[in-house]
Amino acid sequence: MTLSHPSSITASAMSSETSANPRRAALDVLLSRQSRWPLVDPAPRDEDLDVIFDCALRAPDHGRLRPWRFVVVRGDARAELGEVMVELACQREPATPREEQAWRRERAFAAPVIVVLGASVEARPGIPATEQLLSVAAAAMNMLNAAHALGYGAFWVTGPDTYDRDLHAALDFEPDEQVVGFLLIGSTAQPAEPVERPRRDAHVREWLGRASF
Repeated sequence: MTLSHPSSITASAMSSETSANPRRAALDVLLSRQSRWPLVDPAPRDEDLDVIFDCALRAPDHGRLRPWRFVVVRGDARAELGEVMVELACQREPATPREEQAWRRERAFAAPVIVVLGASVEARPGIPATEQLLSVAAAAMNMLNAAHALGYGAFWVTGPDTYDRDLHAALDFEPDEQVVGFLLIGSTAQPAEPVERPRRDAHVREWLGRASF
């Protein structure tokens, strides 16, 4: 296995490989994905959102527990979400005047579509809670890739609101469900900046068996 630096593969070589093997085009979509910011209108069309969620539901799922719970917030509902965020901040920081928390309303307008990522974790023998949360994370990654493939930008964020049980209640999550983040989706406001990929050899190694002593 060769652990060469990815920059050793030139753009022309990748283009040539893609034309020689159409399946490489799908891999090039994955290789070109990056988190995009800021995100603006137009929002994803309903049919595009359907594809994005269908991709999410293809994530690995030990025991077929289907732990994914997604809540879509868009349009005027973002204003209500913004008010919730202000209220929660005031509860967490009662010494801070409400007017100083008003900026938090804008967080709800960071993208045309906000997908709240939720997880329904069950106590199942042989299926740890961690694996169920990882399934939701895998679903979110599928959504990020799908949005990119459809020509949209997407960004995964967390923050204190993510883990606030009052936010969960406001968004009508069940008491035994939890939120793991927010996926922001929209159109990109500017061209993507080149991003250097991590060195492959810094993250990948091959195990050749137990060392002999």
